[in-house]
Amino acid sequence: MTDFAAARRHMVDGQVRTADVTDLRIISAMQEVPRERFAPAEATGLAYLDLALPVGGGRCLLKPVVLAKLIQALDLEPTDRVLVVGCATGYAAAVLAHIAGQVIALEQDDKLAQAAQSALAAQPNVTVAKGPLVDGFTNGAPYDAILIDGAVEFVPDALRRQLKDGGKLACVVGVPPQSSARLFRRSGDELGDRAIFEAAAALLPGFAKTPIFAF
Repeated sequence: MTDFAAARRHMVDGQVRTADVTDLRIISAMQEVPRERFAPAEATGLAYLDLALPVGGGRCLLKPVVLAKLIQALDLEPTDRVLVVGCATGYAAAVLAHIAGQVIALEQDDKLAQAAQSALAAQPNVTVAKGPLVDGFTNGAPYDAILIDGAVEFVPDALRRQLKDGGKLACVVGVPPQSSARLFRRSGDELGDRAIFEAAAALLPGFAKTPIFAF
């Protein structure tokens, strides 16, 4: 029988702390949140491995270290309102609930949204919302921060508009071998960005660029 508590400690000590994640709030949250509860029953044994965890429907939870570093880059305040785009079963939202004031977890897949609703039911500061990921969630906007819980090839204008002035958005952009984690910051009508570390993740539905055909 898997000792999940020990596996969780090993994940934090061996994957997260060693990757320059120094925010003690993130470390504490990841030690506390049981990642196996957000995995399908047949994949609980994989919950603490250094990999993107498949949760069905072609979707995955981010690797623990990628999630931790994206959250650290957002530099959240305890009162911040955060939107998680593509929350899947809700693990990232559960971690963020220990750090931010309010978390909106957006998912478009019915089965995943139901799983997130169940897994996050005990978190009073998390709301699970259902709708197209590329549209964001205007009812909770504007947001201090947005975490896209997967890879994208572009950041939709809808998400840009839902950030507060000065707000930040973190995600993985691109597909391997040309992918990296990037941090975006809104300044007026502009959204500047910079690469923050090398990373890869599963591409979220709706976030692939439309192919351009040349004749």
